[in-house]
Amino acid sequence: MALGVLSGALVVTVVAVLAGRFVLQAEWWQVRHSVTAEPVAPQAALGPPPGPLAVSWQRSAQVRRGTLAGLGSVSYEVAQGQVVTASGLGLEVRDARTGGERWSYRRAGWTMLGWSATRSRLVGYFERTGHRGERQTVGFDALSGGVMWRRAGAERPAAATRTTLRWPGGSGVVLTTDKTRRTLYGRSADDGSKRWTQKLPAGCRLFEDAAHASDGAEELSVLALDCAGRSRLAAVEPSDGRLRWTRSLGSQESPEVRALDGVTLAFDGTALRAYDKDGSQVAVWNGDEVCGDTMCPAVLVRGRLIVVYRPGGARDGGRMESIEVASRRSEWARDVPGYAAVTEAGGRVYALRPRLDERLLPAGVDVVDPAGGARTTVPAPFAMDPARTGVRPWLAAAGGLLYVAVPEAAPRPTGSARLVALRGGFAGPGPAELGGVAEADWPDACGLLKGPDLAAAHLDGEYTAKPGRATLGGVRLPRPVTCTYEIEGADLVDPPGPIVSPGGTARPGPDEREREDLSQRPDRSRPQDSAEPPESPEPRDRQGREQRWGKRGLTVTVKWVAPTSHTASALLQTLQATQSQARRRTDIGGDEAYEIGPTAGTVALRVDRYIVMVEASQPPGAATRLARAAVARLPQTR
Repeated sequence: MALGVLSGALVVTVVAVLAGRFVLQAEWWQVRHSVTAEPVAPQAALGPPPGPLAVSWQRSAQVRRGTLAGLGSVSYEVAQGQVVTASGLGLEVRDARTGGERWSYRRAGWTMLGWSATRSRLVGYFERTGHRGERQTVGFDALSGGVMWRRAGAERPAAATRTTLRWPGGSGVVLTTDKTRRTLYGRSADDGSKRWTQKLPAGCRLFEDAAHASDGAEELSVLALDCAGRSRLAAVEPSDGRLRWTRSLGSQESPEVRALDGVTLAFDGTALRAYDKDGSQVAVWNGDEVCGDTMCPAVLVRGRLIVVYRPGGARDGGRMESIEVASRRSEWARDVPGYAAVTEAGGRVYALRPRLDERLLPAGVDVVDPAGGARTTVPAPFAMDPARTGVRPWLAAAGGLLYVAVPEAAPRPTGSARLVALRGGFAGPGPAELGGVAEADWPDACGLLKGPDLAAAHLDGEYTAKPGRATLGGVRLPRPVTCTYEIEGADLVDPPGPIVSPGGTARPGPDEREREDLSQRPDRSRPQDSAEPPESPEPRDRQGREQRWGKRGLTVTVKWVAPTSHTASALLQTLQATQSQARRRTDIGGDEAYEIGPTAGTVALRVDRYIVMVEASQPPGAATRLARAAVARLPQTR
């Protein structure tokens, strides 16, 4: 009986071990892996020429929120004719020219918390969800997606960034560390073997869970170190682990690090500093707001370091400056909009601006001459919300295409990252700043609504129409693109309580809860934490009737005139995708219409190739009535 019990226990143990190894942790059901044998040609370092832009292809990658840091991140890279999309779900690789699928890798029940790329290899680091002690690093052939090696162990990526999941690697080696974060290891990206070991300076260790505390190029990896008293930078040669240089920074905070091919930038909350390949300081821009909340955009073009920063912590714009690295001399500086991202290719600098103009809908792209700072502005065929977070805007150029990634609110509630590949578009009869549309095609915003339209929306009274114009580059639109109506006086509303009519019949008064001051309408142009003026008593006439809304206003804006109705529809779709709350309306007329925001005070609509927005929060339903009036008048203003 004892032997039987022992035999049974042994069988149960063996079955449990085998089941855990070959079933619960088996690759055959956990992994969704596709490979390709299709060749792909590398792309030339060339972006589109200055001029109108059109969409070549686009894809969205959904953001998946989770308990682990980095799970909601999405990042991109263009290399070797491919576009890599990396997220907590895994890797997805597409043809950079067509957007067609090439290969992908995901692990069910696991989260990818880091990835690195060097030469023709990609390396991903995965942790099992809910069991962070179970780790696995997988090396891939970047072109086919085939698994080159797989290693389970205690080592982790060295300073993987939270915002992009990227960790440094180069020269065919990726950098890892142990749980103390005081030692660096160089692992071969070809077979996973250990190439070298490097102790960090005494009293220093790598930052953990930092936003962007490392970066690297093929010949140099730069990591931020958490040292006693203040943070430091360490530049390591990934080929052999040699510590090329270290530099102390100005605070204890984790800095944001950007490594270009020969120049390193670091922003630590006190200053933005630039170092050359030997660690000598090239330039410094002092100020705790010089970069805002993220790293200053920067590129290196033919020995020129071009940086966009915020002098004096400016919020509405920035300054672009060119520094000759060899001489440390400032060549030129220009006031520019607040660029979200920059890149360079073919001797041109491309800069992404969240708004072509504050009044208009599309984002914009500036093509900048690095020699003197002259720029050409063209509209981008999509809209973006500069206040939306979750995915850091990204820009790259290759093969005559410009690749842009921007955050979106849809699919709600977690959102996504939209990747758009742009090519040069057809030149129309109008200027490039308007996407080829002639200036004469733009309607007069103040001609879309008339006095009877305002009266029908219960906005009767004396009003003043204030036009607003737009200038794009060297093009000034001949007619107003926006028109704000300020209505003087107010509708007189009987006070609450029984009111006696002239015939002597008592009738109930309106409910006071329906009263809403115009100042409660959301205003994006005003900071949310700004102090509101004290409320004044409701004015009343001699009969005790109150002026319900006081001085009211509405705004109608021609957001854009596209070359075709198809491009206008695609642009409007990108607008609603950036909104946390957007509802389709089919009773307004036109071709498309959406209510934007938590109330019905903003309506965005399209009629053919015209996109118009009407904003009127009071009285209730005014925006809808006025939008119908604008729809009826738009065909007459083409």
